[in-house]
Amino acid sequence: MAKSHVTTSINGQPQEFLCEPGDTLLDVLRNDLNLTGTKEGCGSGDCGACSVTLNGRLVCSCLVLGVEVEGAEVGTIEGVSTGDGLHVIQEKFLEHAALQCGICTPGLIVSAKALLEENPNPTEEEARYYLAGNLCRCTGYDKIIKAVMDSAETLRGVA
Repeated sequence: MAKSHVTTSINGQPQEFLCEPGDTLLDVLRNDLNLTGTKEGCGSGDCGACSVTLNGRLVCSCLVLGVEVEGAEVGTIEGVSTGDGLHVIQEKFLEHAALQCGICTPGLIVSAKALLEENPNPTEEEARYYLAGNLCRCTGYDKIIKAVMDSAETLRGVA
């Protein structure tokens, strides 16, 4: 089969690429566009390591075909921070030691950002529920949730 030409926006920047019909968005991001921050954990949508936003909605990029992002807006870990500094969520993950090996971290940060954009004042239970699709084998989840809750307070100007 012939490759498809896809025109999209990634992290607010126009992007074009060619992909095979069966190439996943994860494959395209990592292999064709050199956006390697998005990680592959399971390849079946079970771990959340490859979480990105697609038109503002959180998705597993291993379950989305590259051709499906034609005309869409994709947000990856590379687009979380704008400017020279880290995003508040990234800072709080560091501050709370909410990361270890780093495989799950990009997906968790993208997911946390999506949560806080949707719900700037989540309860701990809501944060745990929202992030339940992101699996971490190293840290446990308490430090991650503390980082997310602290991020929410800081972003609301409470801290």
